[in-house]
Amino acid sequence: MNDSVYNLENQNSNLSSKIVVALEKISEAYRAMLWEKAKEYKLSPIQIQILVFLNTHKLKYCTVSYLAVEFNITKATISDSVKSLLSKGLIEKQADEKDTRSYTISLSDTGNNLITNLNNYSGELVNPLTEMSSENQENLWGSLSEIIRNLHHNNIISMQRMCFSCKYYTAVPEGHYCGLLEKELKSIDIRLDCPEHKQK
Repeated sequence: MNDSVYNLENQNSNLSSKIVVALEKISEAYRAMLWEKAKEYKLSPIQIQILVFLNTHKLKYCTVSYLAVEFNITKATISDSVKSLLSKGLIEKQADEKDTRSYTISLSDTGNNLITNLNNYSGELVNPLTEMSSENQENLWGSLSEIIRNLHHNNIISMQRMCFSCKYYTAVPEGHYCGLLEKELKSIDIRLDCPEHKQK
């Protein structure tokens, strides 16, 4: 028997397969919303993601090398997107005083003016979640965070600023512990993107 998740007989009798296909459908919705925003502002999807990232992260993360790992694409692709954003006047480069070959990227005034319109491209995904009970949301987040953790463990995705990859994080019998906050964490406290993250 074909054990692919796309084999309908297998999919309809296997909950794991149904979940994989459901996640793909959500991913398709995300991509469609991103493309819609990209067309509206004559940007590529990755250019929008770069602008949103620059708006919400510390300058030390805003380099071509870091962005390539963040979005799991080549440095060459990121470099092309950065060049295009520079030509559109949406970002600025700041040279590294210690290494003239390196630089960080930040939003220009024009980029800052545009970012409010770009930030909400995935807003439609929030609506179905807010209609769920708190308990269902917590269970969903616990499951998704474990999936992300396993995908990272198998080198499929990066998990650069998530609790599980932080030196302050410890798994404890009761669940999770943060050494920086000096307290146990519930599943809902696990962060996907923590500003105080320190890589293990």
